Amino acid sequence: MITVNPDGKIMVRRCLVTLRPFRLFVLGIGFFTLCFLMTSLGGQFSARRLGDSPFTIRTEVPGSPESRGALRKMSDLLELMVKRMDMLARLENSSELHRTASVAHLAADRLTPGASLIERIQAIAQNVSDIAVKVDQILRHSLILHSKVSEGRRDQCEAPSDPKFPDCSGKVEWMRARWTSDPCYAFFGVDGTECSFLIYLSEVEWFCPPLPWRNQTAARTAPKSLPRVQAVFRSNLSHLLELMGSGKESLIFMKKRTRRFTAQWTKAAKYLAQKLGDIRRDQKQILVHIGFLTEESGDVFSPRVLKGGPLGEMVQWADILAALYVLGHSLRITVSLKELQSNLGVPPGRGNCPLTVPLPFDLIYTDYHGLQQMKQHMGLSFKKYRCRIRVIDTFGTEPAYNHEEYATLHGYRTNWGYWNLNPKQFMTMFPHTPDNSFMGFVSEELNETEKQLIKDGKASNMAVVYGKEASIWKGKEKFLAVLNKYMEIHGTVYYESQRPPEVPAFVKNHGLLPQPEFQQLLRKAKLFIGFGFPYEGPAPLEAIANGCIFLQSRFSPPHSSLNHEFFRGKPTSREVFSQHPYAENFIGKPHVWTVDYNNSDEFETAIKAIMNTQVDPYLPYEYTCAGMLERINAYIQHQDFCVGPSPLPPGASTAQSPFVLAPNATHLEWAQNISSVPGAWPPTHSLRAWLAAPGRACTDACLDHGLICEPSFFPFLNSQNSFLKLQVPCDSTEWEMHHLYPAFAQPGQECYLQKEPLLFSCAGASTKYQRLCPCRDFRKGQVALCQGCL
Repeated sequence: MITVNPDGKIMVRRCLVTLRPFRLFVLGIGFFTLCFLMTSLGGQFSARRLGDSPFTIRTEVPGSPESRGALRKMSDLLELMVKRMDMLARLENSSELHRTASVAHLAADRLTPGASLIERIQAIAQNVSDIAVKVDQILRHSLILHSKVSEGRRDQCEAPSDPKFPDCSGKVEWMRARWTSDPCYAFFGVDGTECSFLIYLSEVEWFCPPLPWRNQTAARTAPKSLPRVQAVFRSNLSHLLELMGSGKESLIFMKKRTRRFTAQWTKAAKYLAQKLGDIRRDQKQILVHIGFLTEESGDVFSPRVLKGGPLGEMVQWADILAALYVLGHSLRITVSLKELQSNLGVPPGRGNCPLTVPLPFDLIYTDYHGLQQMKQHMGLSFKKYRCRIRVIDTFGTEPAYNHEEYATLHGYRTNWGYWNLNPKQFMTMFPHTPDNSFMGFVSEELNETEKQLIKDGKASNMAVVYGKEASIWKGKEKFLAVLNKYMEIHGTVYYESQRPPEVPAFVKNHGLLPQPEFQQLLRKAKLFIGFGFPYEGPAPLEAIANGCIFLQSRFSPPHSSLNHEFFRGKPTSREVFSQHPYAENFIGKPHVWTVDYNNSDEFETAIKAIMNTQVDPYLPYEYTCAGMLERINAYIQHQDFCVGPSPLPPGASTAQSPFVLAPNATHLEWAQNISSVPGAWPPTHSLRAWLAAPGRACTDACLDHGLICEPSFFPFLNSQNSFLKLQVPCDSTEWEMHHLYPAFAQPGQECYLQKEPLLFSCAGASTKYQRLCPCRDFRKGQVALCQGCL
């Protein structure tokens, strides 16, 4: 806190109140003196700051001791002037207290200090003039010296013609024309000279070779990395709740969820610690940037948390934060652009320059909004460090949409794609896209006692409708009327004052319920029914975990970006055959019933059958806290998109094929006498390769054999030898960039191999091709991991 001398306050107040002409004149002289001094010396100070920059030729300014002496003298004179003014204020104060004293005596008291003060001011003016002359001489001498040094360096500051740096001259030309377009260039020392351009382009960016006369040791030495710390499981989540912050309804919701699941996270951590045994786990430095909660992205979710808005994204983010923290990693959490810039080390400006320091994080978890923000503010560092980014992506991003050039040429470009990431860097809510990594979330896991209590307390004729927004109920009167004949219908539709007109009068609407109360409602209900929207949310899994049967609509034709507005613009061509494909395909009957709602007879028959069906609460292992911890831990320890085995270049061949034809001659297997490829994850010994039928995607072809498509195995299959091993004749072989390759085309007996590694894709099909598909096994209840992946 700044403290002010009481005498000084009195002096200023009295000067301003009395407005005496002489006093104003004195203040004006003092103010003018200070301004003149600062203006005169400002150039010298600026020159010294630039001279200290590591990207500018350093020159010493002579005469500094002399100028400092002059400044000291100026300071003494100004201090004396202030003391004189203080004496004047005290004299005036004394005169006001003794108004009966003689006017002549008062005038004599004022005259003497005033005359003396004028003399001092005249002396100050003379000294200021002398100092100005000295400063001018110093600056002129400095400029002459700088000019001589620059002249000596000029021949060393020309853009070199080095074939290893083909873009150097073009970048120098760009800098000449545009270096003032972003203040970040000046921040790094660029001042419009050729030397500053080349220093920047060789030491901050990497388009030009290092200058031979620069101190390369100082310029290139990177800070030593700290020794790795072993990650230790955590059971106390209180510090995580502090890291999450507050002030937004979305954060409040996420923190409440984390508190509610603390006991289950603790139990899961103990289980996984025993399962992993003595396996060392390195602690990672992780930045979590939730882009959709930033003000810059609009933060449309927070205002709707208490009004029935979607909670699936916040459920997933809360669980991701909890899992990373429980696994023992070091977290930074940001929900604003300013926090993101600070943590990344973004230089001031418009985002065209690299970061000021090496990225201090091993991993960054974000979403599409955060990804866009990082690209805008990290400059070239985004390309350098993007392999460390993990994108939480609810519906997935297919390779054809991810590859910028290919998406642009073939009509796959959308607002959310074209990032040129490894498709496995996108992490989904459900395991519907093998090209991406399955992140998931958790549902509450019940013990045997709780399960029995739920079974005993179930109502045989109670149904809860999946849909908190009134718009979901619009046009569903026919289905509700049929359901009402057999069951008591409950809803949780948000409303403020009046009952939503879309909800029929026979429905008992509880309004928007907090999560614990909603869970209690599900524990009493027999049926949880969906009306086609929202897609793939967490609520159906929560209902099934609480002993409900989930009834949903079958879509015919399936919904996709081609025929449904919700999916239009999303970076996927996936066809959705029901409201919740995971529940239909991975859980199924008796817990999940999928029927055609347009067929009233089929719908009513399903209701009758459900009333006579008994089920136990069920939760797939991959949606338990233990399952999510196991999965994320495997990703963190094994997924490395910054290094890894590269595919064979066109025309390359191996001395020995790692594959053998299976005994039934239907597929390829990894030969037992050949070890797995070092660094490959999943391990290559789990690979099985099949030739799919025409028009069949690899995702479906692998599922047909009880396996999962594994895109990381594509590079090992991408050779003519693989087709020969499968006894497929290749009259010709071509390398092309196509998301369906490697594949075999029957007319002409042509084999096509993949030219672009980022386009290896499990998704996609064409009746023209039989795709060569890499498959693997998977752990029971954990489709993301193979049998040997732990």
